[in-house]
Amino acid sequence: MKEISWGFIGCGEVTEKKSGPAFNEVQGSHIEAVMCRSEAKARSYAERHHIPKWYTDAQELIDDSDVNAIYIATPPSSHVTYAIMAMRAGKPCYVEKPLAASYSDCIRVNRISEKTGVPCFVAYYRRYLPYFQKVKSLIQSGTIGKVVNVLLRFSVPPRELDYKSKGELSWRLKPDISGGGYFYDLAPHQFDLLQDLFGVITRAHGYPANVAHLYQAEDTISACFFFESGITGSGSWCFVGHESAKEDRIEVIGTKGTLSFSVFNYDPIKVITSEGATSIVVPNPSYVQLPIIKAVIEDLQGIGNCTCTSVSATPTNWVLDRILWKN
Repeated sequence: MKEISWGFIGCGEVTEKKSGPAFNEVQGSHIEAVMCRSEAKARSYAERHHIPKWYTDAQELIDDSDVNAIYIATPPSSHVTYAIMAMRAGKPCYVEKPLAASYSDCIRVNRISEKTGVPCFVAYYRRYLPYFQKVKSLIQSGTIGKVVNVLLRFSVPPRELDYKSKGELSWRLKPDISGGGYFYDLAPHQFDLLQDLFGVITRAHGYPANVAHLYQAEDTISACFFFESGITGSGSWCFVGHESAKEDRIEVIGTKGTLSFSVFNYDPIKVITSEGATSIVVPNPSYVQLPIIKAVIEDLQGIGNCTCTSVSATPTNWVLDRILWKN
């Protein structure tokens, strides 16, 4: 079995619990090196996680002969650069979502992947979680009949850090780095799941607005979209709503009933049909990215297939950009 020796570019919060430990949990995989522009952070991460090597230069990590796969865990604006560097060096990469800060950058990644023959995977890990696998099985088994419509609602109050001055704002609120505020950070998971369930979205229209003026990015968005399967959908996102309006819900309407679930809270899945209402609790693994990381590693080892590729991730960026009037 081929041993996958990972090099991490970026060692922020997501790598601490969601993803990082999972790379050492899968047979035939280990973390060989980590890179961060901050020497103190790179050294600290390597020491705390017992990683042999650390770097402050991405090219040096990519050039390390002991590293044969790259995990890119940086803000979206740098994904395309690091992914292309890795693939040109012949090293497969696993990139945090979204694939890039724009649809056009996704196309660039796919072009290089095709040209070099080196795969690029994207961390849309929710597809592989037991919770969403259950949602998919319920829909595909016809529990609620033929799906005819999808409704998405998401609302949260402003975070304390949203009130900080421009220079202190999170990178997630800087469109040139994130791609487009909280919407570009959170909605990718929602759209990836929906497209995995119902096919690619071929039409999308959005009405983005900045209502609270706490930062430059849009804080309130309404949209409608059309899947290639013929299903219609609509969604609303508000990142400055009142606590009483807090919601994380997708409702799937079928000819025999409805199914609702959450994307971030993992609330019980609710199914309502003429036979009554059912509430289903599905636990997830401790490291939420473990199932997809296992799929990526098995793909690289030639014993499995991971469906979350840069090609499958690209339509999500197209939808995001359409809704935000970026293309």
